[in-house]
Amino acid sequence: MDQNKKRETEIFACRMRRNIIEQVFSAQSGHPGGSLSSADVLAVLYNVELKVDPSDPAWPERDRFVLSKGHCTPALYAALAQKGFFPEEDLSGFRQIHSYLQGHPSMRSVPGVDMSTGSLGQGISASVGMAMMGKLDEKDYRVYALLGDGELQEGEVWEAFMAGAHYKLDNLTAFLDHNGLQIDGDIKEVMNPENVCEKFAAFGWNVINIDGHDLDAIYDAIRQAKACKGKPTVVVCETHKGQGVSFMKDQYGWHGSAPKQEQRDQAIAEIDAEMARLQEV
Repeated sequence: MDQNKKRETEIFACRMRRNIIEQVFSAQSGHPGGSLSSADVLAVLYNVELKVDPSDPAWPERDRFVLSKGHCTPALYAALAQKGFFPEEDLSGFRQIHSYLQGHPSMRSVPGVDMSTGSLGQGISASVGMAMMGKLDEKDYRVYALLGDGELQEGEVWEAFMAGAHYKLDNLTAFLDHNGLQIDGDIKEVMNPENVCEKFAAFGWNVINIDGHDLDAIYDAIRQAKACKGKPTVVVCETHKGQGVSFMKDQYGWHGSAPKQEQRDQAIAEIDAEMARLQEV
């Protein structure tokens, strides 16, 4: 990735993380841990890769993105707002009764949301359907999906992966936010889905394993996915739940908990310090 674009995307990710904390703090509800761990993937997608038009969210030729782990809307909303799909100040209404920015994404009310999700496993299944339609219509758009690793405990996920390979959907790229933690703790202790890379390969997918906080690695993985023909790609992103906030990092208790005032202030101070560092370089 061009170094100027990389620095711009690092700042984009920092602003996302700031908005994630503010959304969840304002609502005193939401899912900060997985939103923070997936911020870097979304930053590369929305600031670099996706062919979308905020002035025409329903543009037929656009790339599609599906948040299969639908509870991590703070990350998606933060990316969409920075991209210009809706005003950034609207993020303060997150999970409020009067707001269109509810806890799970709705394609009926949120500009830039391509699929309503929430029930885990549903999003990757819809992504397979979108990619199939792209093939049938002979369209050039690509479909991207983001899953959580706890989500792999849903049987519907594996039906979708089987179908994706069967129909040779090389216009589909799935990202796995592999942070190892879910609401009840370590994924291996709750319902062990490992070894995920071997399982995806056995299901006939092109598998790429990367550091999910390395922007160059994310960018390069997308390039490899686009070059791969005859099969869909899954990018297994090794991440840290709560990435970017010291006291949230690798702590499953922050899966679905909101920070109090002092915690919010510390988190914002840490993110602002990192953003200032990036802007000075």
